[in-house]
Amino acid sequence: MTTPAGPYALAPDASAENPALSADEQQFNDLIAADSRIEPRDWMPEGYRKALIRQISQHAHSEIIGMQPESNWITRAPSLKRKAILMAKVQDEAGHGLYLYSAAQTLGATRDGMTDALIAGKARYSSIFNYPTPTWADMGSIGWLVDGAAICNQVPLCRASYGPYGRAMVRICKEESFHQRQGFEILLELMQGTEEQRAMAQESVNRWYWPALMMFGPPDDDSPNSAQSMAWKIKRHSNDELRQRFVGMLVPQAAVLGVTLPDPDLRWNEDTQQYDLGEIDWAEFHEVLAGRGASNAQRLQRRRDAHAEGAWVREAAAEYARKQSERSAQVAS
Repeated sequence: MTTPAGPYALAPDASAENPALSADEQQFNDLIAADSRIEPRDWMPEGYRKALIRQISQHAHSEIIGMQPESNWITRAPSLKRKAILMAKVQDEAGHGLYLYSAAQTLGATRDGMTDALIAGKARYSSIFNYPTPTWADMGSIGWLVDGAAICNQVPLCRASYGPYGRAMVRICKEESFHQRQGFEILLELMQGTEEQRAMAQESVNRWYWPALMMFGPPDDDSPNSAQSMAWKIKRHSNDELRQRFVGMLVPQAAVLGVTLPDPDLRWNEDTQQYDLGEIDWAEFHEVLAGRGASNAQRLQRRRDAHAEGAWVREAAAEYARKQSERSAQVAS
């Protein structure tokens, strides 16, 4: 459906009757103002649809690419228990990607189109997955910091205004909570171990802390999509607000673990009742986002290889579906 002209984007009185709006626009605005849900068959502005496809597909790509740093350690995990837990976690991430691709498909995006954009390097995914994982402690840091940041960012998305996205996030967040806890447990066990194990855990936290803070996106005044997404209630909190909330959660957890957060400027501010943070290296963030991170090329190449190697599976599934359809048609006739 073509988008009717109308001031539906950021109008402060969007819920009020406006004769300049079409009935579809007015209904959309009323649903957003009432904190209700937009469903796939409802009319929506083209900008809203595109914003959702961009965000959901990037989220899906992140889940799929995010399997790589951890799958790298499945065969090298220190015990059978750790192997089983890590396999379950990687399997969860694959499922999250499938939920999210399905949600994007309800908006008119195609699975093939999203996949092609990813393997061609045209689609973005979370920059955090372009960092290497050289030690076992990284499995703990990813769980505690990366999945912890994901939970902080994604729990509010359970209330996203687009129904399929919000409902998918409910299950995803439950599973991410398990991921965060197992990461915390890995670090706790290392910090209760030998001096070498404690040093390995601290070194890993030092490497992952700042990239985890970057996961929330650039500062609010440098984030081109946040204001509109919040107006449409796709997201509920700004990047900086979520980042502050995350650090506030980390500080007491770091004390329990016995690790030091690598920010010498981190201090409690009595006036603001939150922590003052050191300066984030946004130049590094943009370098990684532009494809010049330590593992960008490797991550994409492995995804391309996996896609090519799985071609026979997709072809077999398509042929099976075709034959089943033919048999159903023959029975019906």
